[in-house]
Amino acid sequence: MKAITFSRPKTKLCPFCAETIQAAAIKCRFCGEFLNGRQAQPIVTNSVSGPQSPKSYETSDEVLFRSRPSLWARASSIMRRLALLVIAGLLLYFPLESIADSVLGLNLTENQVLTFGRYRFFAGAGLAAIAILLLLMGIIRLKAICYEVTADRIEWSRGVLSRKFDNLDMFRVVDLKLHRNLFDCIVGVGRMSLVTTDKTDPKFVFEKVRKIRKLYDVIKKASLEAAQKSSVLHLDKN
Repeated sequence: MKAITFSRPKTKLCPFCAETIQAAAIKCRFCGEFLNGRQAQPIVTNSVSGPQSPKSYETSDEVLFRSRPSLWARASSIMRRLALLVIAGLLLYFPLESIADSVLGLNLTENQVLTFGRYRFFAGAGLAAIAILLLLMGIIRLKAICYEVTADRIEWSRGVLSRKFDNLDMFRVVDLKLHRNLFDCIVGVGRMSLVTTDKTDPKFVFEKVRKIRKLYDVIKKASLEAAQKSSVLHLDKN
């Protein structure tokens, strides 16, 4: 008499959340992503042969767009620092003690005028040093941000003393919006925000980037192609 053996149903690991689901599933019941695309190849397992390696798929590392935020992203902050420099210049080069003595009639002695002038000089030099330091720190911190866009992902890095790198899969981009005011159009910059299904960065923003229209077109095309390759369908929750 032949022994009857029952094989367990085949399972696979969701390529998005790594949870175990049925091999025939086309949508993960844990994360809600759609599967069975050319790029989202599952790892199939069964009780006989064990885990099978996923099929390889082509990925593109060619950088389609690379940029850093423009200094116009910190225009208001730079203007405040420049205002401090103007005040520092007034303290350094204008004899305020002599003007105050003649206008207000304080009748200051020569020693008092010299003492006031010395304090004025140190105050102006200190204020100028602080304004320049804050200005340079803001520019360096801004220019330390770098955006790189490929056909498969968006990568950005930031940090001066310690660099931090993050990436966003292109198929997770749900919507993108371009923001430009009149001043942005004049200086040739723009701001773009992305709505994504990524839990870490559900909303990602490109701050005041040059050639923003080209970036919009690149991400729009790449996100649609990546969603088709991964067979990902983004449903409107509303």
